[in-house]
Amino acid sequence: MARPVDSNADFSLRGPYNPIINPTHCRPALVEDHVEDQHHILCSPPIFGALLFENTSSDARDHCANERTFLSWLRLSMYLAVVSLAIIISFHFREQPTVLERRMALPLGIVFWVLSITCLANGFANYARTVMKYSRKAALVQSGWKTQVVFTVVGTVILGSCILFLSTDQTG
Repeated sequence: MARPVDSNADFSLRGPYNPIINPTHCRPALVEDHVEDQHHILCSPPIFGALLFENTSSDARDHCANERTFLSWLRLSMYLAVVSLAIIISFHFREQPTVLERRMALPLGIVFWVLSITCLANGFANYARTVMKYSRKAALVQSGWKTQVVFTVVGTVILGSCILFLSTDQTG
């Protein structure tokens, strides 16, 4: 005896419960059902459900590239946070830090922490904006001026920190 079509479709969308893959036991959110909604697709119910897009042309590849880009921003943010904590906790070149090193540690650590938060926010905003455009089937052109500004600031701070580290008096 064959299953009714509706229960088979519901099973294929829900899948078997697996607490590792789907800990909240939520059904996925079909993006096609929310195209006409006015709110953001990431806020559409179920909140913790996976987003299912129709795979036409290169959609799957584009979504994977968008997720990889977000993960790259997340990795950069984590690196900057680790550098920030390392600078704040143990910023000195000798056994005992000099007065200049003690004075530079906290402000420089805060700068790297702010850059870390900025990179995380920029990465998530870029991810959310791209997902929204994918859901609306809008043309997507990544101009990237915000990304270029963030990378320029990060690069300038890293270069400036390197120059500052090299110019401090290490003899004593």
